[in-house]
Amino acid sequence: MTHAILFYCRPGFEADVEAEFSFKADIPGKWETGQGFCIFLPKRPADWDKLYRTLECGDWVFPRQIIFVAEMLDLPPKDRLTPILTALDQLHEAHKGPWRDVWIEYPDTNDGKEISSFSRKFGALLDAKLATKGLASDASAKARLHLFFPNLERVYIGFTRPDFSVNWPLGIPRLRMPTDAPSRSTLKLAEAFMILVPESAQVKPGMSAVDLGAAPGGWTWQMVSRGCTKIFAIDNGPMKGSMAIHPSVKHLREDGFRYRPKSPVDWLVCDMVEQPARIAALISDWLVKGHARQAIFNFKLPMKKRWNELQRCLDIIDDALDGAGIRYQIRARHLYHDREEVTCYLTKIKR
Repeated sequence: MTHAILFYCRPGFEADVEAEFSFKADIPGKWETGQGFCIFLPKRPADWDKLYRTLECGDWVFPRQIIFVAEMLDLPPKDRLTPILTALDQLHEAHKGPWRDVWIEYPDTNDGKEISSFSRKFGALLDAKLATKGLASDASAKARLHLFFPNLERVYIGFTRPDFSVNWPLGIPRLRMPTDAPSRSTLKLAEAFMILVPESAQVKPGMSAVDLGAAPGGWTWQMVSRGCTKIFAIDNGPMKGSMAIHPSVKHLREDGFRYRPKSPVDWLVCDMVEQPARIAALISDWLVKGHARQAIFNFKLPMKKRWNELQRCLDIIDDALDGAGIRYQIRARHLYHDREEVTCYLTKIKR
């Protein structure tokens, strides 16, 4: 049995996954890196078992999904199914199958997308074979089975705990672009609300918000669609489409770093293109001075050492809020709709 941990990520962010893992887990082992994924092979199998019981994907920034690999197989081109079924028979005994779901996955790359048509056909064939063996999907099972094809000659077979993992194939939520939203950036904020914001803290009708760096209005549109009835859109650039004339939106051509509301608002959202440390200081100032109760914002990270820069920004926020005696919670995630950035959700917590 193999003992490895497979991380899905955005292509080009493999080193950031490794840096985050090294920071959070002092475990000996070695790395193998692909494009859009990387694999950690712990030196001690006991570490694999411990992490499987305790590691939650939602607590991490750069991985989209974390799979605990039990088998790595090289596949013959004319019969991929037989060696996989043989491995699954053995794993079924070891992991007390059947499994909750069986997901066929591949890297989020152009080459990986070419595997998508194969995965649909192969998934249907595999499901039929598993059903004849009594290993069909079982909603009461504790583990989900993942078959990850880095290419058509190799497969990694592993597991996740559904309560500790991301519940979308490839770790990617599929969102439709709203037809009347002014820009695709609206999808970043939609994904942030889906992944980072707890249900109890979602936007409620009648709430107020400030959108710093609002133009052309993608994030403002998202706040309007979620029920905000008073939104201050701060940007020297023009708002577009319905956001330029919407009765709930007041567009102010002001500097996003200098603007402060006359009275506190429920939400601050910010997608300004600026140095991450300046954004960290700005958001901290809003919450310390009580201008907003919670915020969603982006750090536009450098090309290298992104994890180090993110930690520097989180330290700025911690120093400011902790120094003011404010308890808070922050969650950071490299979302699917992010590029060279990480999205954060920050909220005050009552003592």
